[in-house]
Amino acid sequence: MSELEKKENPYLVSSDTIDGEIATLNLGPTHPATHGVFQNVLQIDGEKILSAEPTIGYIHRAFEKLAERRPFNQITPITDRLNYCSSPINNMGWHMTVEKLAGIKLPKKVEYMRVVIMELARIADHLVCNSVIGVDTGALTGFTFMFQQRELIYDMFEEVCGARLTTNIGRIGGFERDFSPKFIEKVETFLKEFPAKFKEFDSLLTRNRIFMDRVIGAGPISAEDAIEYGFTGPNLRAAGVDYDVRVMNPYSSYEDFEFDIPVGKDGDTYDRYMVRQHEIYQSLSIIRQALDKMPEGDYHADVPDFFLPEKEDVYTSMEALIYHFKIVMGETSVPAGEVYHAVEGGNGELGYHLISDGGRTPYRLHFRRPCFIYYQAYPEMIKGSLISDAVLTLSSLNVIAGELDA
Repeated sequence: MSELEKKENPYLVSSDTIDGEIATLNLGPTHPATHGVFQNVLQIDGEKILSAEPTIGYIHRAFEKLAERRPFNQITPITDRLNYCSSPINNMGWHMTVEKLAGIKLPKKVEYMRVVIMELARIADHLVCNSVIGVDTGALTGFTFMFQQRELIYDMFEEVCGARLTTNIGRIGGFERDFSPKFIEKVETFLKEFPAKFKEFDSLLTRNRIFMDRVIGAGPISAEDAIEYGFTGPNLRAAGVDYDVRVMNPYSSYEDFEFDIPVGKDGDTYDRYMVRQHEIYQSLSIIRQALDKMPEGDYHADVPDFFLPEKEDVYTSMEALIYHFKIVMGETSVPAGEVYHAVEGGNGELGYHLISDGGRTPYRLHFRRPCFIYYQAYPEMIKGSLISDAVLTLSSLNVIAGELDA
């Protein structure tokens, strides 16, 4: 850098670096620590971050535009690919949005079944996030240990719908089939055996002095700033705000269950970790309550416009054949109107803003994606911190590239 450039850009000069200049470092887009395909261009003074400029859109797939050309039931696979760590929550949030607009009344059993699936997905999501925080502090054991438990949850999803990661689980109006005895058996075994194994993971990290020294104070955000940015979910609760969509705007009969909302105080990486740890215990309690109080009834609403008839009926009944044809060919319309519905996703408030003109596809669909909001705050959260702390902060925010870019 010439003397003239130094005079014109005094902020790019540092006495702490080898050549007296600020260095530029690319964190991403393809870097193990980013947990996805997005880039941060860092200006660093030694190990200290002076500024960060994020770049997004590397895996933008135009989901909202795709939805304008798809029948309502064919949009479900798109939602799988938002936060793919907890796909069932995305699926069911979309189903509830259409049901809200179409005025579909669900059997109580369907709502309880959805709660079981969504809370299993929340546990899987939080296990990934917290075990990866451990990896980014150099503790790999907990990660491999908890991924074995996550596989058990995927086994349950496979039992219900045949898929594991991108589940496409459930249907508008309910489920495609009832819970099998084998699924119930797997859930009961999980509820019995998982807590002891999770406590072992908890003991590896939560009060580990090295882990605590690394994460306490890393990437803090105040409650005021979190609210200003639009934070929700565990990242907002870690800052001390007890906002949870399941309580503030109950859906799927969440008002029938008793559970606590864990909150933090400092909004740093340790608080975000602890909130998710405690939420896993709360999810286990909700699943237990849902199974114990599971109502009798059908596993789907009486909505032939959205729910495929039994295959044997298609061969013998003209009415069933017509409904089957209409659904498969995407000829089911919903009433004209505008609706917003939100669910408590693994990362926070996942919302669907749907506008219908009365046709067979949405006129407009917008996803409220929590990760898109968190990533806007990320540069401010890591300013002044070390590079290693920036990696931890990103892990604890649990920014998922699929949800960020959509």
